[in-house]
Amino acid sequence: MSLDIREGELLAVVGENGAGKSSLMNVLYGLYQPDSGEVSMDGAPVRLKSPRDAIARGIGMVHQHFMLVPTLTVAENVVLGREPTRRGLLDHERAIREVSETCAKFGFALDVRARVDTLTVGSQQKVEIVKALHRGARVLVLDEPTAVLTPQESDELARVMRGLVAQGRTVVLISHKLKEVLGVADRIAVMRRGRHVAEVRPAETSASDLAALMVGETQRASSTEAQASTAASPAGEVLLEAQGLQARGDNGQPALRGVDLTVRAGEIVGIAGVDGNGQRELAEVLTGLRALTSGQGTLLGRKLTGLTPAEARARGVGHVPEDRLRRAVVKALSVEENVALGRHNQPPFARGPWIDFKGRRERATELLAAFDVRPPEPTLPLQALSGGNQQKVVVARELDAKPRLLVVVQPTRGLDIGAVAQVHARLREARAQGTGVVLVSLDLEEVLALADRVYVLFEGRVTGEFTRPDYDERELGRRMLGAEQGHG
Repeated sequence: MSLDIREGELLAVVGENGAGKSSLMNVLYGLYQPDSGEVSMDGAPVRLKSPRDAIARGIGMVHQHFMLVPTLTVAENVVLGREPTRRGLLDHERAIREVSETCAKFGFALDVRARVDTLTVGSQQKVEIVKALHRGARVLVLDEPTAVLTPQESDELARVMRGLVAQGRTVVLISHKLKEVLGVADRIAVMRRGRHVAEVRPAETSASDLAALMVGETQRASSTEAQASTAASPAGEVLLEAQGLQARGDNGQPALRGVDLTVRAGEIVGIAGVDGNGQRELAEVLTGLRALTSGQGTLLGRKLTGLTPAEARARGVGHVPEDRLRRAVVKALSVEENVALGRHNQPPFARGPWIDFKGRRERATELLAAFDVRPPEPTLPLQALSGGNQQKVVVARELDAKPRLLVVVQPTRGLDIGAVAQVHARLREARAQGTGVVLVSLDLEEVLALADRVYVLFEGRVTGEFTRPDYDERELGRRMLGAEQGHG
């Protein structure tokens, strides 16, 4: 793998899951050591033994999952680890002054005295960028930076990136969103199976051409087929009807504040919103993982109140959770054992009271092939798979159970374009077969591509309901940020 990163440019790096993008950036940031080859900066070989070495040489990285301390202020987060001191104690005023100067220098409008947990997700991301710049980053690596942003916040981040490049900084953008890449990058490097296979300029290519380079022409055909929409049949019986749902978050504060929603058989209902506005709590209420404090409803013909996870599954509720390692898998178990979870006492995973080892192996092998899980080896421990391939296992298992109602939260986070298209096609197939799908996603593009109806949540309340084809992406973005409901 060889790659040049040039001063004062925005370089995008794209590729499938497992193509090596994160591994390459982890070498650049000193988290991984290369087995062979070398890294050079300004024409001289360097050895980056740790992130401290990378930071000292002007390399900063903003991870997909933020590395901020929520209860500290913006200024305290930015100076964390290299705090200005006075008489052995943190010099708060100097920290505030220095961080304010950095914000002003690079054009960031942030309240440096505000606690991070009071900021929007977009502002928290700016704090991460300011933190890297404050430490002298000349090269800034951004890993999937728009995964949790609204369209307005994504536009603002694009302006931030271009502004940094205009000031002579270098930005390396890792993203699966090809339209976004084409709109902002100076140069695009394409990786496939650990190699640098192509380099293109945005003006000379298209999203479909990039996708073909990423997955190879052979796989491109199947990916294109997977993207074809399965037409939605008229929605059927009511599977879920809820009124006035209220629930508390992990911090004990109200997270749902009177949510009404309906889901019918044969439709995909999207739940849109900025992270932290009640989407996770709603999904957990519907799957029995979180108790209601008020409200009522029916789920698959029975009361929603008092629901447990075991009862939800018994009724026919499937669940692809946001946190797969906490809620969906046992990473030390084999892939085939994880495929059987929840159905381990049913055929083909069991025969009477006994494990059906042959049946379990055969079914797991079929699902790994159908969902292109790599490597397709059912005996491997799940933790040996990449995050994207672990996610494929979870989605395959839940869809294979043929649920009546499927609650999916961030189903394609971290997946490449081919895998995303495949998962989307599977969800459409489930809809066509009469399954009701509740889709919770922070990716508004994904919600609009799949959902027949969309509810927008802000601070635990529904601020808008939209029905295909009357989608207005900008209006949805406004509602996600708390704008008053008008004519939707």
